[in-house]
Amino acid sequence: MTSTKPIYKDKQVKVILTDIEGTTTDISFVHNILFPYSAKHLPGWVRRNHELSSVQKILQQVKEITGNLHLDVEDCINQLMNWQSADQKITPLKTLQGLIWQEGYDKGELKSHIYPDAVKYLRSWYDTGLTLAVYSSGSIAAQKLLFKNTSVGDLTSLFDAYFDTTTGSKVESQSYIAIADKLSVLPQEILFLSDSFKELAAATNANVNVCGLNREDTVTDSKFDYVNDFSQIALRL
Repeated sequence: MTSTKPIYKDKQVKVILTDIEGTTTDISFVHNILFPYSAKHLPGWVRRNHELSSVQKILQQVKEITGNLHLDVEDCINQLMNWQSADQKITPLKTLQGLIWQEGYDKGELKSHIYPDAVKYLRSWYDTGLTLAVYSSGSIAAQKLLFKNTSVGDLTSLFDAYFDTTTGSKVESQSYIAIADKLSVLPQEILFLSDSFKELAAATNANVNVCGLNREDTVTDSKFDYVNDFSQIALRL
């Protein structure tokens, strides 16, 4: 179910806020490449680097979240691995994954996927003067790494801001209100792109304009406008 009618219904919208997984990037890249990479390297990486202040902060957050301040390094590793296996959107895990992926990118072992239509239209929207921002469950550091290390080069200069779980859950309306406030715009001046029904619903409840991505043509609900790729987002500027 797709739409090619204008998503901008007037000239108020100033910001395009985009999700990553299933929106700009094939979800299989995240689940079949990034997640297995961090799972494979997490235990050894933490053991090698646990004395770094950044890693000490992550381990302290694990202790606080579990309510057990007596966990040792191995206990924390086990908890982090359990969260990873359950695909939990927990800040210390996301922060740690970003650090591990950075090492992978630096070694040339990782290269980010991004849909060609996303590259083309993000660049086009940037050139028209629209503000572009990212909102993903992955840490801000991981988001920047992904867009810096794509097969078509560094795309980070396109984005004015990045938001992650430190702003709030993507399925809570207050998060989108907070993002609007940080960007100094009204919620109705934002267009949010995502493949997640729950995220689209939360953004809508915050008075944010939304457009759903249905790249695999599997969406059956009709509550929101959906497109198969960015080329079908007909902007009325």
